[in-house]
Amino acid sequence: MDANVRKDEFVKLSLRERISYGFGDFAQNLVFGTVGGYLLFYMTNIDGISAASGALIFMIVRSINVVWDPYVGAAVDKNNPRAGKYRPYLVYFGIPLTILSAMLFFPTANFTANGKFIYALISYLATALIYSFVNVPYGSINASLTRDGESIAELTSTRMILANTANLLVYTFFPMFVQLAVGGPMTDTGFFGLKMPLGDYGKPSAQGDWFLVYGIYMVLGFAALMLSYFGTHERVLPDENQKVAKITDLFIELKSNKALQLLGGFFLVAFTFMFFGNTVWPYFMQSSIGHQEWMTSIGLIGSIPGIFLVALWPRLRGVLGKKNFFLAFLGIFILGQLVLWFWSHGHQDQIMYGYIGRFLQQWGLTSATGFMWSLVPEIVTYSEYVSGKRAAGIINAIMGLCFKVGLALGGIIPALILSAYGFKDSEHVGTNGLTGIEVSFIWIPIVLAIVAALLIVLYPLDDDDVTAMNRELSEN
Repeated sequence: MDANVRKDEFVKLSLRERISYGFGDFAQNLVFGTVGGYLLFYMTNIDGISAASGALIFMIVRSINVVWDPYVGAAVDKNNPRAGKYRPYLVYFGIPLTILSAMLFFPTANFTANGKFIYALISYLATALIYSFVNVPYGSINASLTRDGESIAELTSTRMILANTANLLVYTFFPMFVQLAVGGPMTDTGFFGLKMPLGDYGKPSAQGDWFLVYGIYMVLGFAALMLSYFGTHERVLPDENQKVAKITDLFIELKSNKALQLLGGFFLVAFTFMFFGNTVWPYFMQSSIGHQEWMTSIGLIGSIPGIFLVALWPRLRGVLGKKNFFLAFLGIFILGQLVLWFWSHGHQDQIMYGYIGRFLQQWGLTSATGFMWSLVPEIVTYSEYVSGKRAAGIINAIMGLCFKVGLALGGIIPALILSAYGFKDSEHVGTNGLTGIEVSFIWIPIVLAIVAALLIVLYPLDDDDVTAMNRELSEN
């Protein structure tokens, strides 16, 4: 622990350290963004796995994660590696994570149908298990950097800029890069008349192109993890005499900590409707709109709020208050959903509706689901204040578990809905298939956004209470 001796626990974080930490979000979004946005699409359209089988794979992996993540959180809290309590995991598990993630898209054209299913299951499970050993300690670093509330808010804004930059690479440029790798005729991208040689990235012969592009992405991801490792410093750590958190503390926290229950519920619901949208977006653009070539231009417009408007979050939070901030942006998300629904009903060739709808949808989504990470250090502080244990690993494991359950539900349920509505692949959609896409992409996320709003209304911690608890803990 000599490299991470505690300094001022209320230190103002420098821009350099905030950016360094945010590169961890950048790296991880390259992984789970692609899993949430394209893995099911890849399985059904490129690998030839049925939607029902894809749902089964997601269900198996996430069910195992329910048991696995609490173990990881307890292990992180218990152990003290030499180079720091949390940071070393970014190196130890960052290498296998990026390799395994790339292997999710390894070409399996010569595999049997059963072989494809088994490979998809094993590769996804291995990636998910290793991901926990990066994601949980990375989240714990967040609570170890400082107790200063203003710095935590600024840190959240900075890390979300980098997280959403990764999302830009995933949801906007990734399909374009694969289409370019496939190659094809000069096609209008919908971006001010720009034409590019885009091929069909949704056919089985594009497997090698998916693997090539994502392999390059994972090289970038590992470099970003290393920048995060070398650029951050842990300051707020458990006292040597403090009781060690145990895995059973997870159940104690869940039972007794109302703030944790509500924030965990918000995480689960918010990530569920986020990944509903991410999972079905390629289907929506290809089948409901009929213009997969517009994904890049519309994605660019949708990325603007998550990159260029994030700096407004602390100021808007100060003006609106914590709860009203979330309520306002959940409302904006719902408005964007309704515009996209209108676009898909007789207005598919008018790209302006796509620009407006995606902008509003992503502004609401990235703000509500991004700024909620600033509440996690509050939960860690509250837990330490009440129990005498700074169980950052356990609490981040719970948050990570809620996130991953949301990720799973956002992949499993749309797959089951598409299967129930008779969707087979992009060439066999039909009216029922289009209805399944609409239900998954538009209406269920709207209902879940309303549920998330109700949960945040009930959240009990206010800023004055958190500040007072931090001061008392620091003085003791």
